[in-house]
Amino acid sequence: MAVREGRILVTLDKDFGEMTVVRELPHCGIVRLVNISVRRQAAAILGVLQTYADSLGQGAIVTVEPGRVRLRPGRDEA
Repeated sequence: MAVREGRILVTLDKDFGEMTVVRELPHCGIVRLVNISVRRQAAAILGVLQTYADSLGQGAIVTVEPGRVRLRPGRDEA
């Protein structure tokens, strides 16, 4: 549904990233939160969207952990 509607997927589940990388399934950008408390999730998501909007728009996968953000460029950026 996210692909069909052109939306970025926000998830706690690593399976979405693995499916898109290993099985090369299409997506419109993924933000994965790892060990981020519920109280801080909204702020983390907003920060990622502000900082990585262009990369996410090109299909990047952004993984957010306490004190660390990892970016896997989208196919269009690689």
